[in-house]
Parts: sequence; structure tokens; C-alpha cells
Amino acid sequence: MKQQIIMKLLTGMAGLGMALGVATAHASPEQDKQDLIRYFTSKYPNVKVDDYVYGALAFDPDSKAQYDAIMEFPPFDSQIDAGRKMWETPFKNGKTYASCLPNGGKMIAGTYPMFDEAKGKVVTLEDVVNDCRVANGEAPLKTSDAKTMGALSAYMRSLSDGMIMNIKVQGPKATAAYEEGKKTFFRRTGQLNFACATCHVQNAGTRLRSELLSPVVGQAVHWPVFRGGDTLVTLQNRYTGCFKMIRAVPPAQDSTVMNDLEYFHSAMSNGLPMKASVFRK
Repeated sequence: MKQQIIMKLLTGMAGLGMALGVATAHASPEQDKQDLIRYFTSKYPNVKVDDYVYGALAFDPDSKAQYDAIMEFPPFDSQIDAGRKMWETPFKNGKTYASCLPNGGKMIAGTYPMFDEAKGKVVTLEDVVNDCRVANGEAPLKTSDAKTMGALSAYMRSLSDGMIMNIKVQGPKATAAYEEGKKTFFRRTGQLNFACATCHVQNAGTRLRSELLSPVVGQAVHWPVFRGGDTLVTLQNRYTGCFKMIRAVPPAQDSTVMNDLEYFHSAMSNGLPMKASVFRK
């Protein structure tokens, strides 16, 4: 039944070429973002761009009201507190994360991922955390582990709440990485022949079974999220889940493919405020 519904949705939608027309090949990140915003505002003129930070909730006032009520007393405070304790616990050499991160780790999350010219690749905030650990004689954390890196990342990103997303793409190597991420986002793959854009551009605001699909604009500002109460899901955890749902083999988390995808994806939320560690269904 689930596959029949998905296949019905797939065959009833416009071709991926329409979505590719929204984000122009080799356009600047700002142009891509503005093209997407024009597409969404044309389709949903009553939804404010600023409300896209709430994901699919922007299309459903009742769900947004439930979200507001839950966020008054979040059921995942204990996990945020666990991340805070990790953040504040000194390394064996006495130093802390704050001592080796820009601005003490505050109001920096909105600039990641970024292209590291010295390394010649995109680095995520989680990469920077592990670099900090290694530089201080600690073993790196597994980036996909929700209980360690996930909890730490959730707390760290809360230190940047309200920061305006500002992903910079400067120089030929950074541009090439951005373009690779864009290709991954718009490329059909898997047995169901879906792309990220299938759900989050073409069908954003519509329902897949009981779930509203969120728009790509604004998505990156609120990860990691807590789903169904207190189940922490990072952005790349979610990428992995999406690949599996369309019956594709997911790239490894923290791989070049995944980091480039996060680079493009995050740039599409430039100009919107961070709202990290929030509730989602």
C-alpha cells in the first residue's frame, strides 16, 4: 500500500526538469535561493518566507499551534542538557571545546558547512568539533552517533539560535563542491527514482500519506531535530533515512557526497535565522 501511494504521487507530479529549472545550472547560491523562493511564493502566496524556518508547519496552522505548545515544555530537555555537560567537560589536558572554536563556539553554526581551502573540501560543524577533540588528544566522535555527537551538536547549535544563516561559496573549488551538492539534491536515484527535489521542491506543501512535505528553503536552520518526542535526528541522519526510503544506497555520513549536499542544502537557507534543536513529528 505504501509503495502504491508513493508511486501514485510520483507518476502524478511534474517531471524533475521543472525542478531543475527552479535551480539553474551553475547559478550563484543567491540566485538559486531566490529562484526557489519565487517558486514557493508563487505556489503558496499566503505563506511568508520567514515562516519556512518551521518547515512543513508553515503550511499547517493547527500543527504549528501544537508545535508551539510542545516547545513551551520540550520533552527533550534532558538530551540538550547531556550535550551541555559534554560541552562543558574539560578534555584531559584541561582545555574545552570553547577554547579551540571560533568565538568560543557561540554564534558560529550558521556559517557551517564551509569550504576549507587548506583541506580542499567542505567541512561541517561536526568535523570542526572532531578536529578540536583530536587537537586536544581526544578520540574523534562518530558523526552518526546521536547520543554523543548528536547531543553535543544539538547543544552547540542552540548557542547559535537567532544567528542568520550565512553559508559562503567563494572560489572555484568551493563553487565546484556546491555544484556537486546541487546535483545530488536534484538527481533521481533509487528504485523509486526520486530526488530530494521531488519531495522538497516539486511537492513541498503537499501530503505524502499523512505527512506534509517541507520546502528546501528554511530546512537547514532547525537541525538536529527531536522527532516524536525525544528521538534526536541530525541532518545527515535524515539524509540517510531519505536515501533508504527511496531504496537507494546512502552515501556514508561525513563523506564528500553528504557534506557537499549539506553545503548546497544549507546555502538555500541563507538569510534565515537558526532555530536549532526543535520538535518535529
